[in-house]
Amino acid sequence: MTLNFREIFTAGMVLFAVIDIIGSVPIIIDLRQKVGHIKSEKASIVALVLMILFLFVGESILTLIGIDVNSFAIAGSFVLFFLAIEMILGVKLYKDDIPETASIVPIAFPLIAGAGTMTSLLAMRAEYEVQNIIVAIVANIIVVYAVLKSSKRIEKVLGQGGIAVLRKVFGIILLAIAVKLFRTNLGI
Repeated sequence: MTLNFREIFTAGMVLFAVIDIIGSVPIIIDLRQKVGHIKSEKASIVALVLMILFLFVGESILTLIGIDVNSFAIAGSFVLFFLAIEMILGVKLYKDDIPETASIVPIAFPLIAGAGTMTSLLAMRAEYEVQNIIVAIVANIIVVYAVLKSSKRIEKVLGQGGIAVLRKVFGIILLAIAVKLFRTNLGI
């Protein structure tokens, strides 16, 4: 079992762009204002467990229903494509209502470990070694935890304009990754 730092970096960047924790700072702050304290540790651990579990069990679920990983990866590239379009153009293609309480559910799932993250994990599984993806997941969860803990300070430092610029930059990176994922799994 050898670690490939190129794969770790690429998988980490994909997850960072899909999770979009910096872009979620306004949502997190809004949730804190509505319901009070958010348990950063609990949300991070639950998201980590969900992501690693899906990394291993997701493929079995697909096999059970007769879908190969490459087809899922192509479908995932479409999800990433639309997420990137949302980030770049600032439009909302998918609307998810924020629940009344900010327990683990709105933060860990779907904010951190949502549909885009799960799709990305299985799509990356078709392209990268599992141990490299796990290292990328852990690295992202550490960043997620740090952002959750210091979201108020981050908002003050970046401001709304800074957050908007970051979303657009990561949207373009995510768009390029979606195209690469599509081409790779289609065999072009």
